[in-house]
Amino acid sequence: MTEQQYIDLFKEYRQEIDQHSVRGLNKERDAAFSAFLQTGFPTTANEDFKHSDIAQLFEADFGLNIRNVPLRLDPFDIFRCAVPNLSTHLYFLINDRFYAKTERDLSLPDGVFAGSLQVFSEKYPDVFNRFYAKIADYSGNGTVAFNTLFAQDGFAVYIPRNTELEKPLQLISILRGKVDMNINRRILVIAEDNAKVKLLACDHTVDDVKFLTTQVIEVYAGMNAQVDFYEMEENSEKVSRISAFFSAQEEHSSVVTAGITLHNGYTRNDYRFRILGQHAEAHVGGLAICDKEQHIDNFAFLDHAVPDCSSNELFKYVLQEKSTGVFCGKILVEKDAQKTQAYQNNRNLCVSEDARMYSKPQLEIYADDVKCSHGLTTGQLDEEALFYMRARGIDKDEARLLLMVAFAQDVVDMIRIESLRERLEILINKRFRGELTRCGNCDVCK
Repeated sequence: MTEQQYIDLFKEYRQEIDQHSVRGLNKERDAAFSAFLQTGFPTTANEDFKHSDIAQLFEADFGLNIRNVPLRLDPFDIFRCAVPNLSTHLYFLINDRFYAKTERDLSLPDGVFAGSLQVFSEKYPDVFNRFYAKIADYSGNGTVAFNTLFAQDGFAVYIPRNTELEKPLQLISILRGKVDMNINRRILVIAEDNAKVKLLACDHTVDDVKFLTTQVIEVYAGMNAQVDFYEMEENSEKVSRISAFFSAQEEHSSVVTAGITLHNGYTRNDYRFRILGQHAEAHVGGLAICDKEQHIDNFAFLDHAVPDCSSNELFKYVLQEKSTGVFCGKILVEKDAQKTQAYQNNRNLCVSEDARMYSKPQLEIYADDVKCSHGLTTGQLDEEALFYMRARGIDKDEARLLLMVAFAQDVVDMIRIESLRERLEILINKRFRGELTRCGNCDVCK
């Protein structure tokens, strides 16, 4: 059994895991262990994982940094953000450990916290205990339970009520290791009533070894709060990434998340929204550009629990060569959630005959006064459009590229940081031209 090696590992090293973490994270491990014993890793027998065998990813022998030893790497010496005019507060995770050094000129509004999850748990224990491992339900989710067992640090953002963070936060996660590594990281974002924050999280790989990364993101948006969470994955082909995004929203709140996969190996993203307050809105989008034998699976579940709320899903895939794309989206409108407006859209391009796309959009509606719809298309490039462009002197390859770039634009437009949108347009263009092999924003991978 794949799970047994990790069960034995946890039992043997539980004391050391706790010693190198903090009480706030440690107190969740017993319940997570019980959940993991019951559920294990998801397999293809689970309908939601039908085309992504997560369990087999854990069969290999990976190293774990159980003693939470810091690695020798100063990311400020090698990271150079190439996004024009993107002024951010910059932070780093090296594997799953927060890098404590910050910029000298870093200044945040009073009461705002951005930094180590360990430090946050000790500085704001009441807030931490209210939200950590409460938004992310691990009771029926084996990979989230696994992450909760082994996570020892991560990144926390806390925006107190009536506070707006004008400058976006940027979190750079760097994977590094001399042997194949299992990395387990946590991100916790708390925006209290009337708070506003934007966060950009970027994934990069340094070393040419295999990485198996689990990531759990928890987002809380209080009354009238606005949270934007954007991700850019630019990992190597040797990285398997399992990420789970959970959000809970109060009334009149807004949460926007968009995941851009520019380069990867094997990726599974879960998005799970709980819309708990009236007049809240949720927007979730994803763009995947894959070639070779890369695999990308996006799962989105939006739970409308109260009336007068709205949600919008938009996922797009461009699949080339022998790559595989998977999308499963589910909108649940509960009995009392009248006047819900929920829209789901999945659009896919299979540029080559060997590319494969599996899609399953779903609506589950128990209220009768709603506006809900879902759409799905999977096909190849528009031959008429190609003919039209070639008739005007554009060669075939350039015409194909322009159509693919235009196809991706809708997801990019979801991002509410103008300079980031502009940079993404450049990176997407380079990706389609084969000029972007890993990351485009730093000196790490050059």
